[in-house]
Amino acid sequence: MTPAARRPRISIVQAGLHVGETVEIPGWLYNLRRSGKIAFPILRDGTGILQCVAVKSQLPESLFESVKGLTQESSIIVTGRIRQEPRAPGGYELDLENLEIFQRVPEAEPYPITPKEHGIDFLLDHRHLWLRSRRQHAVLKIRHEISRAIRDYLDSHGFTLLDTPVFTPAACEGTTTLFEVNYFDHEKVYLTQSGQLYNEATAMAFGKVYTFGPTFRAERSKTRRHLTEFWMVEPEMAYATLEDVKQVAEELIVFVVGRVLENRRAELAVLERDVSKLENIKAPFPRMSYDQAVELLHQKGSEIQWGADFGGTDETLLGEDFNLPVMVDRFPTAIKAFYMQPDPERPEVALGVDVLAPEGYGEIVGGGQRIHELDLLLRRIDEHGLPREAFDWYIDLRRFGTVPHGGFGMGLERCIAWICGLEHVRETIPFPRMLYRTRP
Repeated sequence: MTPAARRPRISIVQAGLHVGETVEIPGWLYNLRRSGKIAFPILRDGTGILQCVAVKSQLPESLFESVKGLTQESSIIVTGRIRQEPRAPGGYELDLENLEIFQRVPEAEPYPITPKEHGIDFLLDHRHLWLRSRRQHAVLKIRHEISRAIRDYLDSHGFTLLDTPVFTPAACEGTTTLFEVNYFDHEKVYLTQSGQLYNEATAMAFGKVYTFGPTFRAERSKTRRHLTEFWMVEPEMAYATLEDVKQVAEELIVFVVGRVLENRRAELAVLERDVSKLENIKAPFPRMSYDQAVELLHQKGSEIQWGADFGGTDETLLGEDFNLPVMVDRFPTAIKAFYMQPDPERPEVALGVDVLAPEGYGEIVGGGQRIHELDLLLRRIDEHGLPREAFDWYIDLRRFGTVPHGGFGMGLERCIAWICGLEHVRETIPFPRMLYRTRP
């Protein structure tokens, strides 16, 4: 086909706008079915999947043989007429008229991921190719939708996006989970555990801010909820209390779930997600104190003692009686970060909150009110054995215009795992980094 004769080039998601027209679609062969004198090459292009119909009697023999000889994931450009077909994936088919093969995957070295069952290690070793499967494609489309919804909610509620450093001079969430980096020849720095400390500085300049980026935790955990590199959205607000933090967290979660239900039902169907459970996600969320949570856990047979942090099993037990996220507040001050504001009426507990997702997915939000008094912050830094000089700029925020303020972090991957109904967070990010996996 000469360049002058080229048809309009479209993507699969646009097929419904071109019914009855002859178009050109570039993509890759997802699968191929043959039935005597008809072949059904199934095309994918990143926006969807489209079944093509190649009829031997309507094509040159050499073209039909080329179609029949296609191999999985060969890169091709198809030309043909779009028509409606309710039984086909997406509701449309293309009657093939021409096929241009850009690269045919050789049969001697076939595409390694086939329709048969593969072990998880094999699939993770081939993650760069596994991303092309319908399931992984659906998960990552939902990831995109969730990320966009988070930004839309915060942007429309007066928050300013301000990026924070990946290299930091000090710990935010505890010194035992830091990744240390040699910063040229003169000092050691760490990969960020959170942008929150810097958010506090920007909140004092802009009022309401958020950062949304990668964070790193050197936790030697191999659970289904842990990655060593993950993304967090972290809103922070000046002149805010614990109750303000709870309200924003609740509204954000409801908004995000609603947006996924609105725009990604097809992807949820690919994942066989029970959407009725997501349709239940409405405000208000149930709330309980840490004290009440410990009492409830004891009733359920847990041996947790007051003062201990919740483990994964505890979080699952707390959430199993509810079909909504559960807010647990006022954890013991001793197990919270140095910057958490103690309850003035009961200093042994902090003005913090965790939001636990239902269905056993655990904590998806953690946050609360920050210490705003200079003397108290200095005392807490010393109690945690942290060097004051590493926090000199942070301490300045209490010297110059200090106010009550608060915020939270929401782990993107855990939120995706819950909304998608996934067993493990490793499927929620294109290239997961885990305790024993840094490749591909």
